[in-house]
Amino acid sequence: MKPTTKIKPTSAFFALISIWLVAACLMAMSLGANAQSSPAQINFESGKSGLPAGSKVAIDAAAAMLKGKTDVVLTVSGFTDKSGDPATNAELAKQRAFAVRDALKAAGVAEDKIVLQKPDTVMVAGTPDEARRVEIKVAPALPPIVAAIAAVAATPVIATVAAAAPVAAAAAAAAAAAPAPAPVPNKGDIAFLLIATALVIMMSVPGLALFYGGMVRSKNMLSVLMQVFVVFSLIIVLWVIYGYSFAFTEGNAFVGGSSRMFFKDMFDPATGAFAMAATFSKATVVPEIVFAAFQASFAAITCCLILGAFAERAKFSAVLVFIIAWFTLSYIPVAHMVWFWMGPDAYTDPKLVDALGAKAGYLWNMGALDFAGGTVVHINAGVAGLVAAAIIGKRIGWGREAMTPHNLPMTMIGASLLWVGWFGFNAGSALEANGVAGLAFMNTLLAAAAAVLSWILLEWILKGKPSMLGAASGAIAGLVGVTPAAGNVGIVGALVIGLVSGAVCLWGVTGLKRMLKVDDSLDVFGVHAIGGIVGALLTGVFNSPDLGGPGFVTDWVTAKTGFTSIGTQVLVQAKAVGIVVIWSALVTALSLYIIKAVMGLRVSEEDEREGLDVTSHGEKAYN
Repeated sequence: MKPTTKIKPTSAFFALISIWLVAACLMAMSLGANAQSSPAQINFESGKSGLPAGSKVAIDAAAAMLKGKTDVVLTVSGFTDKSGDPATNAELAKQRAFAVRDALKAAGVAEDKIVLQKPDTVMVAGTPDEARRVEIKVAPALPPIVAAIAAVAATPVIATVAAAAPVAAAAAAAAAAAPAPAPVPNKGDIAFLLIATALVIMMSVPGLALFYGGMVRSKNMLSVLMQVFVVFSLIIVLWVIYGYSFAFTEGNAFVGGSSRMFFKDMFDPATGAFAMAATFSKATVVPEIVFAAFQASFAAITCCLILGAFAERAKFSAVLVFIIAWFTLSYIPVAHMVWFWMGPDAYTDPKLVDALGAKAGYLWNMGALDFAGGTVVHINAGVAGLVAAAIIGKRIGWGREAMTPHNLPMTMIGASLLWVGWFGFNAGSALEANGVAGLAFMNTLLAAAAAVLSWILLEWILKGKPSMLGAASGAIAGLVGVTPAAGNVGIVGALVIGLVSGAVCLWGVTGLKRMLKVDDSLDVFGVHAIGGIVGALLTGVFNSPDLGGPGFVTDWVTAKTGFTSIGTQVLVQAKAVGIVVIWSALVTALSLYIIKAVMGLRVSEEDEREGLDVTSHGEKAYN
């Protein structure tokens, strides 16, 4: 007789439960498959997650299906294919579904009716072209227990917009993930921006200090080093106190607000959390404190550039007071006008574009292109230098006595440091370690090299000999010219900008300087203002895709790029140049006349003849 097999009551219970669960899951999936309506389909652009043009019709139609109904839901499905990196494809599909979900919310679906699901996989389509779509289907709301079971069964739906009874929504929510998390900064982008910041700091100290120091007479070498070193330090402190806040926070079209004074709220010591700053790509951020440090180095070197225009004759105390005034009244507003905007992630709906544009800087909203500071840095500083040199007056003996550079090797070393540091200046302005940074890097390298050649070739023709000072000045001219264009033009554009900048800036420091009759000691206007103007205008030309340029973003909601026309963009660039020229000139003149009346601008004739190293600082560069 065979032994009788006994089944434990608990085992029987769990077996019955398992069978019931399987049956319920099959029923749930069957109901969903049979009851769904024909899907609405939105086809995205290849590789992009922003809603394409024309998607509003499908969104509004889907949202309208829910009105007056409590027994249906909308399922939003993203797709991927088997080509390329699976993780990248899956993330792109999810981001597209998130975009559709957000658009449905904007179309009138209440926040409390939305349940977001984020499984590990998405639906797989056959080809990359088919995978560009997101489908919206109408399906019946499931009973609470079935909905919960169906959520456990690996459904491919990314996001579900619920229009069912509150009990059903709550049951589905138990199996649903939280909304899309806040973007997490990429460590590569952070490291890239920190290195770029260090390179720009190197441009000022020691790069610019040595470049300027070698060009003055030996009795004034230390005074130039001292002015650059102290002004750089002064601006860094002022940037933290109020400069960053008024340049890069929301205010009006000309200046920001006070919300980030002393870098307030950039770091929370209680939680260890850092505030994030936007870049130029959606869902891509960097710690705001890193971005603020990067911009601090820009503000500092811009103020240091002006010093070369009135070297060898200005009072040290007057220089510091003037720099504070000019930084506050010219650099900060121009930086805000050109570079401040609300960031790409703010552009979620076409209806928001006008309101967001109204919050941006005046020149940004006008459409002016300035990748790394043609207007903000070079034109701004160059014009200030010319006006300051005119108001302070000529050096004693200018035009009658030889005032040749005392140490050209030092100037060459300084120019070389500037050239290397400029890669941080221009490539770093991409804010991300990506292809745009690579384009800016190569354009910077090429334009500087081209300007060296055009400068010394013309110098060779006109003067009979090419000079080391000419080669160094040519490199700086090319770097200045390509600054607004670095990520905004193609390779051929950078080559032309370099060649033209070298030639035009040579004229700027010779023929134009003689015409103006202003003692701009180290040719700040002739190189930085003239080179910046050349670069800004030619950016409007070579940004055109027809000439190898990348164009610019015409729709930040979808991140779509385009171009208007060369004439239109050059006109915009010219307006921006004119506004900055006038603004900087007025601020400089007003500030200097007030300082002149209160404390004077120049050292005495006796001190100037003896040299500022000894008379202003009690030291000598060479003993």
